[in-house]
Amino acid sequence: MDAGIPDPNANPLVFGQRLQILRTRKGITRDQLGGLVGKSGSWVKGVETGRLKTPKLETILRIAEVLRVRDLSDLTGDQSIHVDLFTGPGHPRLAAVKAAVDAFPITTAQEAPSTAHIRAQLARAWSARHSAPNHREVIGELLPGLIRDAQIAVRQVDTAPARRTAQAVLAEVYSLTQFFVAYQPDAALLWRVAERGLVAAQESEDPHAIGVAAWLAAQAHRDAGPGHFDAADAVNLTTLSYLEPLLEDASDDVLAITGALTFEAGYTAARRGSTGVAWRYWDTARAMASRLPDGYYHPITSFSRAIMGAHAVTVAVELRQGSESVRQAAAADAVTIPSRPRRARHRIEEARGYHLDGQPDVALATLAQAHEAAPETIRYNGYAKRIVLEEAESKIPARRRRASDLAVKIGLLAA
Repeated sequence: MDAGIPDPNANPLVFGQRLQILRTRKGITRDQLGGLVGKSGSWVKGVETGRLKTPKLETILRIAEVLRVRDLSDLTGDQSIHVDLFTGPGHPRLAAVKAAVDAFPITTAQEAPSTAHIRAQLARAWSARHSAPNHREVIGELLPGLIRDAQIAVRQVDTAPARRTAQAVLAEVYSLTQFFVAYQPDAALLWRVAERGLVAAQESEDPHAIGVAAWLAAQAHRDAGPGHFDAADAVNLTTLSYLEPLLEDASDDVLAITGALTFEAGYTAARRGSTGVAWRYWDTARAMASRLPDGYYHPITSFSRAIMGAHAVTVAVELRQGSESVRQAAAADAVTIPSRPRRARHRIEEARGYHLDGQPDVALATLAQAHEAAPETIRYNGYAKRIVLEEAESKIPARRRRASDLAVKIGLLAA
């Protein structure tokens, strides 16, 4: 904890004091926070100093979204309300995955399987992740063995080319691991996995492995909050400058990861509120997607022609463009996204758009579709939980019941 900054859980701090502490920790100015929640910097100052009263739940949840507050009680001070927003519940298989990551197999009597065998296991794991509604459970069961095998394979190879190949496989295993660890209550483990993935990818000298590791690292930085956007851009844009000269003769996979990174740069720009920059990156990524075969679908990032409509919804939502996000959602619905968790994520983004556009009932119905596609995705998504919590306090009984029923399904409320 930073010296001189009090603990926001120490009573009797009021809402404004908690807000100031959490905002300062994230490195966000009052003007920046005000702009991101549709208020002014002077309004933020008024709330922090106690001149203005505690805002309504809708605004509190928006502040929590911007500051990436893990537990709503950290902001409200009400210790009877423990709601994990951007950190989901710890998965039962998290401990086993963590133990495998933390293991240090310097010596072992076990003979490593071939990298071809590990790649085949990885392909099955990615396929299961995209097709299973309980995808965290499926990959959580597979990961400990995959991590162990890939670590040992790197140790046991005896030529430089074989070592580079093994490092590329290990980097991809760490990529799969990051999908499992994300939004669970172990930030240190997430960063350990992301950093190991970057190191293994660099050692592999494989452009695709480097691109995937950078794509995930940029997401980790961006999802840490506005104070980390510069770091997200640094990883993202540096990797793009490395990949773009290779595109003339690149494989579909390298073109796809370059397109995915290009969109990610636009995603971060949208989070900053930079409208022109965000849409410009989206346009560039769409042009890259158009160069891919019709049926192509990147197994890790989901980048493809089919995903660009969903990406357009995300840009519009992050820019707080409610009507535009609804328009993009209508266009994107004509395309089926093969991956169940990615389809659920798209439904959540659509729901955010409908909510921004003042259509809460449609937003709740869309979140129900997300739950049907992949229950584990919505359970770990802070944006979905924010909408459900807000509408669970609606003054309209039917809407309140619908939101409450969904809150029970995703574990926010007890049955």
